[in-house]
Amino acid sequence: MASLSMAPMNIFRQGADEEKAETARLSSFIGAIAIGDLVKSTLGPKGMDKILLGGGRDSQVTVTNDGATILKAIGVDNPAAKVLVDMSKVQDDEVGDGTTSVTVLAAELLREAELLIAKKIHPQIIISGWRKATQAARDALREAAVDHGNDEQKFQVDLLNIARTTLSSKLLTHHKDHFARLAVQAVMRLKGSGNLEAIHVIKKLGGSLTDSYLDEGFLLDKRIGVNQPKRIENANILIANTGMDTDKIKIFGSRVRVDSTAKVAEIEMAEKEKMKEKVERILKHGINCFINRQLIYNYPEQLFAAAGVMAIEHADFTGVERLALVTGGEITSTFDHPELVKIGHCKLIEEVMIGEDMLIHFSGVDMGEACTIVLRGATQQILDEAERSLHDALCVLSQTVKETRTVFGGGCSEMLMARVVSDLANRTPGKEAVAMESFAKALRMLPTIIADNAGYDSAELVSQLRAAHQDNKITFGLDMTQGCVGDMADLGITESFQVKRQVLLSAAEAAEMILRVDNIIKAAPRKRVPDHHPC
Repeated sequence: MASLSMAPMNIFRQGADEEKAETARLSSFIGAIAIGDLVKSTLGPKGMDKILLGGGRDSQVTVTNDGATILKAIGVDNPAAKVLVDMSKVQDDEVGDGTTSVTVLAAELLREAELLIAKKIHPQIIISGWRKATQAARDALREAAVDHGNDEQKFQVDLLNIARTTLSSKLLTHHKDHFARLAVQAVMRLKGSGNLEAIHVIKKLGGSLTDSYLDEGFLLDKRIGVNQPKRIENANILIANTGMDTDKIKIFGSRVRVDSTAKVAEIEMAEKEKMKEKVERILKHGINCFINRQLIYNYPEQLFAAAGVMAIEHADFTGVERLALVTGGEITSTFDHPELVKIGHCKLIEEVMIGEDMLIHFSGVDMGEACTIVLRGATQQILDEAERSLHDALCVLSQTVKETRTVFGGGCSEMLMARVVSDLANRTPGKEAVAMESFAKALRMLPTIIADNAGYDSAELVSQLRAAHQDNKITFGLDMTQGCVGDMADLGITESFQVKRQVLLSAAEAAEMILRVDNIIKAAPRKRVPDHHPC
């Protein structure tokens, strides 16, 4: 009987790479912790910004402290780091805010796990302890949540406080009262539908951030055609995505031979007749405003002007879709059956001037909750960051309107959850207690980082906050304006329960997933085959 060879055997294709056991785990930890360290300086009301410089000749400059924007922009090669990047994207899509918090918490959990594994505690024991700690923290957060959904006045105050808290860590922090009111007014117009598509944000260079305002209607950044009416009352709007340029001869890849210029004129006339018929079919819909996704050439523009119809060309696709939504119309491409086409309506269409630009204003639209927020600012970077900040606030507010519970911010909720988890660890026998204590320590790192980013003594502040929570002052958190511990209920530092719960659960699940890894297998790179048939 032949003896089996004891020599190591490679089962992978040539060029494939494998990392095993401790090496794989260490690689995962290092990648995830590096991502956490990258964004943690942006956390809190005194967080710093990052400049992201795009590649290529026209390298775009982005100045931001939004965790999701930073992580989307960087190219990551480490698989564990990619898990955290994807998690921050999901947090951004799901609730709109807390992208930095969730990344930092997951990284801190893995930092603690690294120390526990160095003490020879098995990953499955750590995971078991973390699961119990997550459940305890979630229950504590639910019990601490306040619900003013039935009291309209108190709920309005809650919404303003949440908007201010969300904006306090952004570029708009110095104008947070102004923008908090804008965001709350816009979301309250939605009447609980949560359809943020009805809120249109337009950025216009010039003025200052405080010149930004909310317009009750819809603004389209386009121009009205030549010699057409500039103001229409009780508008019937046909929104289309169709070619309006067939008055030009377009026979590509072929030759047309004619024996005189008169024949060319005949072809042009035939094309014009086709276009005239199309315009007549459009006018049969009984409209006085035509908005097209594509270009409208000179001849059809003249026909619309002669019929007294306002024609707007080349409205971008998102603009056309949003316009169809708010006016109650539908985008159409064929015009043979007017009875099947849904026409949009609004009370008034007119031109308005913002800064040095003319825009088209639609007021009295069918969808009464539609509105436009006009942002003004000195540079494009400021406008872009203002839009991102406002988007976060709008997302959080729309979530809060659906899930009306709120919790206190400023590290208060994290310290509350950490205290409950520590108490559970003290009552739990065995190694799981060590894992629970590490979970509590990771939660306490969030207020520590907030204090560090503000330039205060984090050890002093966090120890004071911990003592206050042990003394049952469960509404106490960090006041980063004064650099001390304060009552969050008095200061109005409020956050959405939905955001906090999502941060806790997403970070715990991502950290657990990375901790389970004991093998990383990289596929062999695809070989470049020489091209023997160059074109």
